[in-house]
Amino acid sequence: MNRRSDRSVASGLDRRTFLAAAGAVTTATGIGMALGPDRPATAAGPEDVAAAKAAAGAPSPAGTTLASVAAPRGTGGYRRLGDGPGWPRLVRSELAAAQGGRQDRRTALASFVQFTDIHLTDVQHPLRYEFFRAGEPGAWRPHEALTLPGVVSLVERVNKLRRGPATGAPLGFAITTGDNGDENARIEVEWFLTALSGGRMDPNTGDPRHYEGVQNSGLKLYWHPDTALRDDDKQRGFPRIDGYLDAANRRVTSPGLNIPWYSTFGNHDLLSGGCYPAAGTFLHDVAVGNKKLQIIPAAEAKWLMEGEAKGDDPKGERIREMLRAHRKEMRTVTPDPRRAPLTARQYISAHLDPRYKGRGPVGHGYTRDNLDTGSLYYSFRISDRVVGISLDSTDPGGHYQGSLGTGQIRWLERTLKRYEDKYALVFSHHPSWSMDNLTPDPARPGEDRHDGNELISVLQNHNNVLAWINGHSHRNRIRPRGTFWEIATASHVDYPQLARVIEVTDNHDGTVSLFTTLIESAAPYRTDFGDLSQTGLASLYRELAYNAPGADGSLAGAAGDRNTELLLPRR
Repeated sequence: MNRRSDRSVASGLDRRTFLAAAGAVTTATGIGMALGPDRPATAAGPEDVAAAKAAAGAPSPAGTTLASVAAPRGTGGYRRLGDGPGWPRLVRSELAAAQGGRQDRRTALASFVQFTDIHLTDVQHPLRYEFFRAGEPGAWRPHEALTLPGVVSLVERVNKLRRGPATGAPLGFAITTGDNGDENARIEVEWFLTALSGGRMDPNTGDPRHYEGVQNSGLKLYWHPDTALRDDDKQRGFPRIDGYLDAANRRVTSPGLNIPWYSTFGNHDLLSGGCYPAAGTFLHDVAVGNKKLQIIPAAEAKWLMEGEAKGDDPKGERIREMLRAHRKEMRTVTPDPRRAPLTARQYISAHLDPRYKGRGPVGHGYTRDNLDTGSLYYSFRISDRVVGISLDSTDPGGHYQGSLGTGQIRWLERTLKRYEDKYALVFSHHPSWSMDNLTPDPARPGEDRHDGNELISVLQNHNNVLAWINGHSHRNRIRPRGTFWEIATASHVDYPQLARVIEVTDNHDGTVSLFTTLIESAAPYRTDFGDLSQTGLASLYRELAYNAPGADGSLAGAAGDRNTELLLPRR
């Protein structure tokens, strides 16, 4: 970074950040600010720095995985959860050496929360791909009817946490890194916006009186919690829980985040099943229709999933033929227009709806310019010394892996150049290793697509980039990328159901530190099958996810992928 900029904010805290830390302004105007990139700020003096550090409060591990982590109890096919030991913080110095005494010198530059892969799910949607479970047990989640109480409990955790556990600095904002819904349905987008902004959500769709999904289908392939049916999951030890489906369909209330929040776009936010263009295609008619396919032969399910993995069918032609072939076997359900898939512009427009402002900003990163152009990338101010850049790594041409178009790559380069005197944090849905999808964008058929290695090269060419923060893989993974860190965070739908607090500090010794701390939802670890309250369901959501057949037990990552201090040379 240039010397002039370093001098102007050498303290690491601008005047308004000091006021936030001292409690003179609301949480919404803390280190992460939602007031736009052109709002002036006054540099703080040494006295302000000392006062702000005192007011920030002592760092505390409470409420994070530094203190405790859910852990299984007992043995058998279905295991209960209880309190387990926390995960320690690991210092990673691959990119810069750790200097002694930095904890006494450092000042906070940013403090925020990353949500990713929430996958709020309409489980009665006619076009869900539950039938893939015939080919692979892990292709359907027994707990996905509880995504709404699950995300509300995560919101409650952040609201209770309030400060970064490494610095004690107020959490300035939250950002989601995509797959906010599961099926690109309008109702799922509305749930997502309500969950983070605050309000009531009705999980029931279709028939307002009855559940119409696979969990009362009579098919042993799926867990039937309310009946004595010896389905495949009960044979693995899953419990019978009378009243479960009625409770899962009850209204859910969210307090909303008490800090500003921003939104990033994922493949499930545009594509049916995260794979197939839906709006304006045959999939739209299926989504709002009255026929639901619940099971197909195992060999057919495996063939379709193998095609998805290879990207052989980005437009979903195989799915179209499969639906035609099995039409007579479909279940009749109640149609619901709220299940319609959204275009990119409709998705942006929903974010701009004043009903979903919450703690702001209006649009949650998206602006009228995004609405006019249909683009889903933007930059935003985090603090005087840090800018955030949210990318759109979803390929509109189809397939669940990602890429960037040339126009977005050029915009990114211009943006990094524009803010060359600030540190940059880059956000996207896909990580580098999941960006190998070069399917042309139907709206820009002549435009090249660029993979993850190309994006790494672009970011390495700009020495103000500190980190690229993403999701998609549902796995914790942190990798040094020469001049910056790539930080991928596990999902909040698959166990261990995590989000991540990230804090950036100037160590005033020629290095910068990024502290990453994982958090779980606020729901108790221990469940009670008789407690079907909103909180009880959130606890059950975690436990069912742990026990889900076919679940990948390695998603938490290694110690160096969890709670860390990541060092970088100061530029």
